[in-house]
Amino acid sequence: MEGELSVTDTGNNIRKQICPLLAPRVRFIVENLPDELLVKTEEIRLRHSRPLIIIWAGGESYLGSDGPVATPWEAYKVDGEDLEKTLELLSGYSLYAYEEELRQGYLTVPGGHRVGLAGRAVVEGGRIKVLRDISSLNFRVAREVKGVGEKVLAFILDRRMGRILHTLVISPPQGGKTTLLRDLARLISEGAGILGQSGKKVGIVDERSEIAGCYQGVPQLDVGIRTDVLDACPKAEGIMLMLRSLSPQVIITDEIGRGEDARAIEEAIHAGVSVIASAHGSSLEELCQRPIMGGLLQKNYFERLIFLSNSRGPGTLEMIIEGERGLPLYSARHGGE
Repeated sequence: MEGELSVTDTGNNIRKQICPLLAPRVRFIVENLPDELLVKTEEIRLRHSRPLIIIWAGGESYLGSDGPVATPWEAYKVDGEDLEKTLELLSGYSLYAYEEELRQGYLTVPGGHRVGLAGRAVVEGGRIKVLRDISSLNFRVAREVKGVGEKVLAFILDRRMGRILHTLVISPPQGGKTTLLRDLARLISEGAGILGQSGKKVGIVDERSEIAGCYQGVPQLDVGIRTDVLDACPKAEGIMLMLRSLSPQVIITDEIGRGEDARAIEEAIHAGVSVIASAHGSSLEELCQRPIMGGLLQKNYFERLIFLSNSRGPGTLEMIIEGERGLPLYSARHGGE
């Protein structure tokens, strides 16, 4: 991914922000990893009775008591005590106070890092009431890559009207969509030089707490000085709340797909608010086959379609398409513009 990622900061953030939340034996292993491995770590996976694993761009490593090992049989086996202690540290020894987060299956911690949980689901009325007997924890390392939105911003700005074009960012899972949305929010909010004007009021509806990485309602990641964030709020409700009370000029949200999301986006567009959203997918044809996304695309609501991939690492910019006529504006295969 293009942009500036501070390698040193990434390693330090894991040691300072994530390691204190790990059970002592797991903490010792992770904080003593070589810098060159720690700085590229994307996930730390704790699974009951199974090997301690870290995921990094392009691969994974089993971790033993003294660092990376070659086979799962040599790796440190996470046990129930490790999981229990880690949960206590995550919740400040008050797990009951995090019932809503447990129901949603994740916690956000200082620094904007997100911890996914799996275990036994308690179901009531056809919906998950809470997760019990937690058996897996996944620490996803929050990474800011500033500058990734600069190239894209040039294509989604209507210079004559001074407005941001309605934009859909498309990629496979973990393809860099959220990182791009975050940097676009920062650039638009702060008034990047390319805008030729002061920044715009940006509203982020962050249902999964991934764009701004809020902890106790406060963004942990840089989303700009004129940005308001609705954290852990359903997209459709959040968009309507933004329109009613926060007067955004641009609304940014992640991973649309439900009918109510589409209807809220239509409302925002009709209200004159620019919308930047994302969706899982690998091609325009695939998106058009889905009822909800196909409907939005058929109505030509999105003026720009941005395609990302993992071909040269997460967030590789592959193509930018003009929405109404389907004209390619940028293609990596043809060397850019």
